[in-house]
Amino acid sequence: MTTASSYVSGVRCQVSGEQRTDTRDLGNLRAPICSTRILSSVEVGHGCRLDASRAAPNLLNRDTENRYTESHYRQGLVIIGVPKEIYPGDRRVAIVPAVLPTLTKAGFEVHIQSGAGIEAGYPDSLYADKGAKIKIVDDRAAVFANADVIVQILCYGSNDITGKQDVPFFRRDVVQEVAKAGVTAFSIELMPRTTRAQSMDALSSMGTACGYKAVLMAADSHPRIFPMLTTAAGTITPARVFVIGAGVAGLQAIATARRLGAVISAYDLRPAAKEQVQSLGGRFVELPIEAKDAQDAQGYARAQDEDFYRRQRELLGKAVQESDVVITAAVIPGKKSPVLVTEDMVKGMAPGSVIVDLAAERGGNCEISEAGKTVVKHGVTIIGAINVAAGVPYHASMMYARNITAFLTHLIKDQKLNLNLEDEIIRETLLTHGGEVVNARVREFFMLPALTP
Repeated sequence: MTTASSYVSGVRCQVSGEQRTDTRDLGNLRAPICSTRILSSVEVGHGCRLDASRAAPNLLNRDTENRYTESHYRQGLVIIGVPKEIYPGDRRVAIVPAVLPTLTKAGFEVHIQSGAGIEAGYPDSLYADKGAKIKIVDDRAAVFANADVIVQILCYGSNDITGKQDVPFFRRDVVQEVAKAGVTAFSIELMPRTTRAQSMDALSSMGTACGYKAVLMAADSHPRIFPMLTTAAGTITPARVFVIGAGVAGLQAIATARRLGAVISAYDLRPAAKEQVQSLGGRFVELPIEAKDAQDAQGYARAQDEDFYRRQRELLGKAVQESDVVITAAVIPGKKSPVLVTEDMVKGMAPGSVIVDLAAERGGNCEISEAGKTVVKHGVTIIGAINVAAGVPYHASMMYARNITAFLTHLIKDQKLNLNLEDEIIRETLLTHGGEVVNARVREFFMLPALTP
């Protein structure tokens, strides 16, 4: 689960971005989104400035002294720290200059590691121009040591390559260790899908970026031109794009491919998706099978039994083999991604065809995709890219920063942490509190016994 470390006015928090998971054993919580990575958590530590008692303990190095703590206590400021992302190839940044006026007006001071936003198109000068409450910090360790709230996109649990430089890898034992340390944590991927929470829905933001980028990757890899063209050399017929999974990422893929001039078809087991697909100019592929309880209360697809998936694969075969490009974006919350495109289907596709498997990191919707790799099998290019949203870092960062800003200003008011459990946003995102992992969905995922009232 990705997080962004943070302390909030005396309570240490972590606000994070996307969640990566081990697809071999489903060892980490998987958030519901049709993309490769997802946004994760906020952690608030025990005994920080939010309870106005003493300096926040540094989870990375408890011996580190906060040189600025005393002066900021007097000023009553809550410090947000923004370190540079260190996951290989990730060019995003968790906070962008455009949201800084909102944060400073709400009583935050923001410390940004020098160069944190440059690869996303946000140089230090754009941050520094936003006023006296914005500080550019050269030392990464100082960002962590001095901040009340650390905001990252890929942190422990999502960054399994370099994340340990900041905090331990996020596993069941780490979640429990954080809870026992007195940390109050919030998980952004558990954000309810309600009108009130819409501005905080980072999963949808990153899903939008993933769906857009998936089409561009497919177009770049495919030997055909996407739109129909009438030229002196004759007419070029449009490419045929088939999208499996019409969630946020899938719908954005449909819209983007349509703009490029391709002929679009799409499938989703949720009947409600038909109208959405058609509204974007796509043809909805209807199969003569009906899913049981196709979606949950949040609107996400539910896992089906193997008989359903077997029949589904049989019926999808023709649509897949008739397509030039197939984009798969079917994921199930907390489950391994269902296999929807078999190797036999791939064999039946025309040479030069392209599959973009946005579910590759969770096992893949294509039977022979490989997470993090682009491979050519049976004459078909299969793209199993991960961290796809990082491919459009400028706007992915902008959307994420707006989501996090909305959540932070909702969570912290007048330098106080809001723990009103009658508020659905707070209740559903609360992960750990009072020494326990308190979120029922997370406890179920990690097979922890239910808490007694």
